[in-house]
Amino acid sequence: MISKETWCSKLASHLSPLKLRYPFIQGGMGNISPPELCAAVSRAGGLGQIGAGSLPVGEVEAKVKKVLDLLGDRYEYGLNVPLSVHPDIQGVMDLILAYKIPVVSLSAGNPQPWAERLKAEGIKVMVVVSTVRQAKKAEEAGADVIVAEGFEAAGKNSPKELTTMTLIPQVARAVSCPVVAAGGIGDGRGFLAALALGARGVQMGTRLIATMEAHVHEHYQQALLESGDEDTLVVGRRYGRVTRLLKTPYAERIAQAERNGMEEHEFLRKLDEESHYRGAILGQLDQGHVNAGQISGAIDRIVTVQELFESMVDEAYQALGALSLGEFSGEERR
Repeated sequence: MISKETWCSKLASHLSPLKLRYPFIQGGMGNISPPELCAAVSRAGGLGQIGAGSLPVGEVEAKVKKVLDLLGDRYEYGLNVPLSVHPDIQGVMDLILAYKIPVVSLSAGNPQPWAERLKAEGIKVMVVVSTVRQAKKAEEAGADVIVAEGFEAAGKNSPKELTTMTLIPQVARAVSCPVVAAGGIGDGRGFLAALALGARGVQMGTRLIATMEAHVHEHYQQALLESGDEDTLVVGRRYGRVTRLLKTPYAERIAQAERNGMEEHEFLRKLDEESHYRGAILGQLDQGHVNAGQISGAIDRIVTVQELFESMVDEAYQALGALSLGEFSGEERR
């Protein structure tokens, strides 16, 4: 069996054209993705991202400047742009071109109108998809990397509700560009499983919230630590706006109101970015929502990003060795 260092280096090279030490990508996480977390992920060997969310272009620019202050020109970073969410996509694209942001992740919309222009400027384009059909269209649009996100993921999800386990192998067979798995991944065993399914790397959101560099409220992080396998819920099916939240009193009130026939405009108001800010940043879990993926129940400690990445690689490498030898102790299963 090759050494851990050689194995990890080979894995990262398979996620070309991204220049990474570890094939780990930070999810965009919208308006609550701080520059400090983005920088920590990139410094630790992954690809950090900030999220445009629905922020005014000026606020997105301030985030970009802060990331550049933290990283200089030694590391790559990315910007996630939710195409159907941001009110000024042209303004965001102009910002991307002005700052030559190295990697752009396009989600929640059709990448075709933007991918070619970005690539012409030497910018690497990732596209987030939730079905095989979307993956094929993303590849046709010129995606360098496809992020296939399963229904286990936090926040806004596809109404198709395909799980990571079923989605990744189908997407990997359908396209020729590298595929990154997202949704329900937060440890080394999940990372190794994603590789076995055909992914070249993983994208994480919820697990990175439970790090020291996340800069969310401690109430949010503590709620993640205390959560179990049944402590997320899905709202929005009634409106075709499927969203996975951490199960809090606020989230349960939304779910009940939906069952009682709440109008769509009221649903959207209760899950707007002000609500997200109140929950995630101010820690007002009874007055605002927080997103959480199904991996939440497996999170039991707050660590640095560097510690998380190193532990994931160690755990994946040890599990790979156990698989190759057919040896499964209680520790591996635990």
